[in-house]
Amino acid sequence: MRLDKYLKVSRLIKRRTVANEVTSAGRVFINDKAAKPSTEVKEGDVLRLEYFNKTLIAKILRVPTGNVSIQESKTIYEVVEEYTKGDNS
Repeated sequence: MRLDKYLKVSRLIKRRTVANEVTSAGRVFINDKAAKPSTEVKEGDVLRLEYFNKTLIAKILRVPTGNVSIQESKTIYEVVEEYTKGDNS
């Protein structure tokens, strides 16, 4: 599955167009490499999303074949770390 679609399906980002813009801007990394919207994701990949004021690191547990329910979307990735810029903890 394409990265931009995975971000939308997993609800890490609400809209695919926004996911496309964020990845094109170089704010999404897969296994510490900058990723393009068309990059294919697979189980075990580690995503790093750099928002304006926070960073989220998540591990892909499962790549669905299509859209998933809200409850199911929480089970396809695991948040490894989440921190706010300027946070000293």
